[in-house]
Amino acid sequence: MGMTVIELVAGLALLVLGAELLVRGASQLAKAVGLPSLVVGLTVVAFGTSAPEFAVSLKASLAGQSDIALGNVVGSNTFNVLVILGLSALVMPLAVSSQLIRFDVPVMIGVSAAVWLAALDGDISRTEGVLLLGGLVVYTAVLIVAGLRKNGAATAGPGWPGDPAPHKTSHLIVSAVLVLAGLGMLVLGSRWLVGGATAVARALGISELVIGLTLVAAGTSLPELATSVIAAMRRERDIAVGNIVGSNIFNLLAVLGGAAAVGGRVEAAPAAAHFDLPVMVAAAMVCLPIFFTGGRVCRWEGATLLAYYAAYTLYMFLAASGNHAVPALGAAILWFFLPGTGLGIGLSVLYTLRERRRRRADRATPP
Repeated sequence: MGMTVIELVAGLALLVLGAELLVRGASQLAKAVGLPSLVVGLTVVAFGTSAPEFAVSLKASLAGQSDIALGNVVGSNTFNVLVILGLSALVMPLAVSSQLIRFDVPVMIGVSAAVWLAALDGDISRTEGVLLLGGLVVYTAVLIVAGLRKNGAATAGPGWPGDPAPHKTSHLIVSAVLVLAGLGMLVLGSRWLVGGATAVARALGISELVIGLTLVAAGTSLPELATSVIAAMRRERDIAVGNIVGSNIFNLLAVLGGAAAVGGRVEAAPAAAHFDLPVMVAAAMVCLPIFFTGGRVCRWEGATLLAYYAAYTLYMFLAASGNHAVPALGAAILWFFLPGTGLGIGLSVLYTLRERRRRRADRATPP
């Protein structure tokens, strides 16, 4: 028990320090290579912080533990939106880039829905896994090309104009070292925390699917949590939000796709296909109206997302214990909480659009 406590404390310290180094290095790297910080957040930061999910799901798939492989991805994506986005917004209301609204969030929703549909027949096949991996290549290429075009002036002379070439190179090297060191600390810290939590859960007789959906998923999402919260505190909001959306896309395309392609297939239990995957899709869909309303995620929206995750976690543990309240709570989550939020935010979107049209009309009307 003593060693477990030491691992937990050391793991938490590594997470905080690693997140600070990663955010600082990613911000400098964006300037050094002439890419927008949003693109760096969606790729370098998001893919790096998803390394624990990749390692856990690949290992679980090769060991024949499909419930953990799938549960880790589905649970991590749900955790990323409902908890990490929620906490980041509570720390600092998040301004959202128009690129996320127009492109990246729709991609996340589309890929989430595609994985859910693929799992309805009982598994994610090797062919489907290869297709998901191919989608990752296309998505990453589109992001980088669009980022370079957007920052055309910067890419003509990477870094800071007027700096001598050795100075630019040294900035790039230092930034890369900070990113790699931060990622290493995040991975190691999350591993220590997950190991102890998983051992305790198994000792209590909790099923592998629930472990994958909750403890392992939350544990492997700790790098994303630490990174997004630290980024929000440092006002690097593109990195904070881009990390969440990019991690979800990477988890589905690379982590789940890789696990299915290497392991032959990833089985999808009926409980996952008919409840957990729909919750993941609903959480992704809630992002779009939230992001669209005013172009920011407010504190009350963050608190609402956290409340939903609390209800989802309660459902998971009640289901594991066979509690009689499970059907009612599950129905409330699927048919009331998330759709109700979507409806409420949708009405806010309509109101926002109406106000924008009214303001444009007022400006166009001569005095």
